[in-house]
Amino acid sequence: MAADLHAAPEGLPRAAALPAPMLEWLQHLNSGRRYSAHTLAAYRRDLAHLIELADGLPIDRISQGHVRRYLGLLHGQGMSPRSLARLLASWRGFYQWWAPQAGMPGNPAAGVRGPKAPRGLPKALSVEQAQALLDHAPPVAEVSGQSAEQRRAIALRDTAMFELFYSSGLRLSELVSLDVAYVREAGYESSSWLDLAEAEVSVLGKGNKRRTVPVGSQACEALRAWLAARPVLLAGRDGADKHALFLGLRGRRISARVVQAQLAKRGQAADVPTHVHPHVLRHSFASHVLQSAEDLRAVQEMLGHASISTTQIYTRLDFQHLAKVYDKAHPRAGRSKK
Repeated sequence: MAADLHAAPEGLPRAAALPAPMLEWLQHLNSGRRYSAHTLAAYRRDLAHLIELADGLPIDRISQGHVRRYLGLLHGQGMSPRSLARLLASWRGFYQWWAPQAGMPGNPAAGVRGPKAPRGLPKALSVEQAQALLDHAPPVAEVSGQSAEQRRAIALRDTAMFELFYSSGLRLSELVSLDVAYVREAGYESSSWLDLAEAEVSVLGKGNKRRTVPVGSQACEALRAWLAARPVLLAGRDGADKHALFLGLRGRRISARVVQAQLAKRGQAADVPTHVHPHVLRHSFASHVLQSAEDLRAVQEMLGHASISTTQIYTRLDFQHLAKVYDKAHPRAGRSKK
């Protein structure tokens, strides 16, 4: 669905309406580059911040000095280095596209650096903690308004979701977008799907990049059990989502919030000594595969990272380990030993 490029961004006054060149750039990203509605909304908010900070100054009069001052003001107001870096990237992207058209002497956001953000490492469960989480089978408690069959189906669904998270390192958005199988029919085509016969999932990740990831045997077993119980949540539901792999109680595609809540609940029930959310399982997958295989590139492919440096952060690699992987993989990387 096309993004509404003219809507006022949430949390900003309508006085911060974007000038025509900025709207044209967003339209270019929307139709020409096919950016997602989520990304376009973020860019629009970032540009609205710039207009608000400029306070009436024409956008072709904004200089590098202005940009530095604006970042300083926002930093002083408590905006995090990571958010400032995102703002700066949006401003830089716009001016890279528009400055030549406007006859500006250069990109005012080019060469400006925001404050450094600490590169915190995501937490991972130990292998033992991951096993305890996945092996924990909480009793199916009675819930008002739910039949015994529905409660059992939900328990099987949760186990299948968590096994698949850990088995394949999926993002939360990728997991909830999965269909039972690839479907192409009038008005609908699957973007991500399960192929249980081949023990793999095909997902459309960040940047509309498709990748295929293997599914482990225990995850496949859990998925088969869930698929056998899945019709219970579809029965008698008008508007039920017949294609979605994971369903909520009303037969619709499961929401990200429900997945997060159910996983946190499972973590507490299994006495895992940390808050467990989907990203923890994704990082645990990456860390544990790397510990066993020491294949950085394979982990990068399975996670769907565009840059191997992102995988390096996820997997807590130091330079010595990177050098070891490089020396083993590159045919001309051998170092002479004297």
